[in-house]
Amino acid sequence: MQAPSDDEFDATISKALDSLPKKYTTRMDNVAIVIADDPSPDQRTKLKLRCNQTLFGLYEGVPLSKRGSNYTWVLPDKITLFKNPLVSVSRDMNDFYKHVRHTLWHEMSHHFGLDHEQIHRLDGTIEDTIKEG
Repeated sequence: MQAPSDDEFDATISKALDSLPKKYTTRMDNVAIVIADDPSPDQRTKLKLRCNQTLFGLYEGVPLSKRGSNYTWVLPDKITLFKNPLVSVSRDMNDFYKHVRHTLWHEMSHHFGLDHEQIHRLDGTIEDTIKEG
Protein backbone atom coordinates (compact mmCIF):
# COMPACT_ATOMS: atom_id res chain seq x y z
CA MET A 1 0.00 0.00 0.00
CA GLN A 2 1.12 3.54 -0.69
CA ALA A 3 1.80 5.62 2.42
CA PRO A 4 -0.90 8.17 3.19
CA SER A 5 0.00 11.84 3.46
CA ASP A 6 0.42 13.27 6.95
CA ASP A 7 -3.01 14.91 6.59
CA GLU A 8 -4.58 11.54 5.67
CA PHE A 9 -2.76 9.89 8.59
CA ASP A 10 -4.04 12.60 10.94
CA ALA A 11 -7.59 12.13 9.62
CA THR A 12 -7.29 8.36 10.13
CA ILE A 13 -6.19 8.91 13.73
CA SER A 14 -9.11 11.29 14.33
CA LYS A 15 -11.55 8.75 12.87
CA ALA A 16 -10.03 6.00 15.04
CA LEU A 17 -10.21 8.17 18.16
CA ASP A 18 -13.87 8.99 17.41
CA SER A 19 -14.62 5.25 17.12
CA LEU A 20 -13.24 4.40 20.57
CA PRO A 21 -15.51 4.28 23.63
CA LYS A 22 -16.25 7.78 24.92
CA LYS A 23 -16.03 6.51 28.50
CA TYR A 24 -12.27 6.21 27.85
CA THR A 25 -11.50 8.99 25.39
CA THR A 26 -13.16 11.62 27.59
CA ARG A 27 -11.05 10.50 30.56
CA MET A 28 -7.73 11.05 28.77
CA ASP A 29 -6.01 13.83 30.68
CA ASN A 30 -3.02 15.92 29.63
CA VAL A 31 -2.03 13.76 26.67
CA ALA A 32 -1.05 14.74 23.12
CA ILE A 33 -1.34 12.42 20.14
CA VAL A 34 1.41 13.02 17.59
CA ILE A 35 2.65 11.35 14.43
CA ALA A 36 6.10 10.41 13.18
CA ASP A 37 7.30 8.48 10.16
CA ASP A 38 9.44 6.09 12.23
CA PRO A 39 10.73 5.72 15.79
CA SER A 40 13.83 7.81 16.41
CA PRO A 41 17.16 6.12 17.18
CA ASP A 42 16.81 7.41 20.77
CA GLN A 43 13.34 5.85 21.13
CA ARG A 44 14.60 2.54 19.71
CA THR A 45 17.60 2.57 22.06
CA LYS A 46 15.51 3.48 25.11
CA LEU A 47 13.18 0.54 24.37
CA LYS A 48 16.12 -1.78 23.56
CA LEU A 49 14.60 -2.70 20.21
CA ARG A 50 16.60 -4.97 17.95
CA CYS A 51 16.97 -4.07 14.27
CA ASN A 52 14.26 -6.59 13.27
CA GLN A 53 11.69 -5.26 15.76
CA THR A 54 8.95 -2.87 14.71
CA LEU A 55 7.22 -0.22 16.80
CA PHE A 56 3.74 0.98 15.77
CA GLY A 57 3.13 3.36 18.65
CA LEU A 58 4.67 4.65 21.86
CA TYR A 59 3.24 6.08 25.08
CA GLU A 60 5.56 8.40 26.99
CA GLY A 61 4.37 9.95 30.22
CA VAL A 62 2.95 9.39 33.66
CA PRO A 63 -0.03 6.99 33.62
CA LEU A 64 -3.20 8.20 35.32
CA SER A 65 -2.83 5.43 37.90
CA LYS A 66 0.56 6.85 38.99
CA ARG A 67 -0.40 10.52 39.23
CA GLY A 68 -0.57 11.95 42.71
CA SER A 69 -1.71 15.23 44.18
CA ASN A 70 1.60 16.83 43.16
CA TYR A 71 0.89 16.22 39.46
CA THR A 72 0.72 19.86 38.34
CA TRP A 73 2.45 22.01 35.75
CA VAL A 74 3.58 18.91 33.87
CA LEU A 75 4.09 18.76 30.12
CA PRO A 76 1.51 16.58 28.36
CA ASP A 77 2.03 12.86 28.05
CA LYS A 78 2.62 11.81 24.47
CA ILE A 79 1.22 9.04 22.32
CA THR A 80 3.20 8.76 19.09
CA LEU A 81 1.88 6.74 16.16
CA PHE A 82 4.49 5.70 13.58
CA LYS A 83 3.26 5.85 10.00
CA ASN A 84 5.80 3.71 8.12
CA PRO A 85 5.60 0.64 10.38
CA LEU A 86 1.78 0.81 10.29
CA VAL A 87 1.83 1.08 6.48
CA SER A 88 4.23 -1.86 6.24
CA VAL A 89 1.67 -4.26 7.78
CA SER A 90 -1.37 -2.86 5.96
CA ARG A 91 -2.89 -4.16 2.73
CA ASP A 92 -5.06 -1.10 2.07
CA MET A 93 -6.50 1.99 3.78
CA ASN A 94 -9.18 -0.02 5.59
CA ASP A 95 -6.53 -2.35 7.01
CA PHE A 96 -4.37 0.69 7.86
CA TYR A 97 -7.29 2.22 9.77
CA LYS A 98 -7.73 -0.99 11.79
CA HIS A 99 -4.03 -1.05 12.69
CA VAL A 100 -4.09 2.63 13.65
CA ARG A 101 -7.19 2.15 15.83
CA HIS A 102 -5.74 -0.91 17.58
CA THR A 103 -2.38 0.83 18.17
CA LEU A 104 -4.09 3.95 19.49
CA TRP A 105 -6.21 1.82 21.85
CA HIS A 106 -3.06 -0.01 23.01
CA GLU A 107 -1.19 3.22 23.77
CA MET A 108 -4.24 4.70 25.50
CA SER A 109 -4.27 1.60 27.71
CA HIS A 110 -0.76 2.54 28.86
CA HIS A 111 -2.07 6.03 29.68
CA PHE A 112 -4.65 4.38 31.94
CA GLY A 113 -1.90 2.41 33.66
CA LEU A 114 -2.05 -1.02 32.05
CA ASP A 115 1.19 -2.86 31.32
CA HIS A 116 1.85 -5.08 28.28
CA GLU A 117 0.85 -8.27 30.08
CA GLN A 118 -2.51 -6.77 31.09
CA ILE A 119 -3.09 -5.33 27.60
CA HIS A 120 -2.30 -8.65 25.89
CA ARG A 121 -4.68 -10.45 28.24
CA LEU A 122 -7.39 -7.98 27.23
CA ASP A 123 -6.59 -8.02 23.49
CA GLY A 124 -9.36 -10.53 22.83
CA THR A 125 -11.94 -8.17 24.28
CA ILE A 126 -10.61 -4.94 22.79
CA GLU A 127 -12.65 -5.20 19.59
CA ASP A 128 -15.80 -5.90 21.61
CA THR A 129 -15.07 -2.90 23.81
CA ILE A 130 -14.47 -0.70 20.77
CA LYS A 131 -17.72 -1.85 19.17
CA GLU A 132 -19.65 -1.08 22.37
CA GLY A 133 -18.53 2.53 22.04
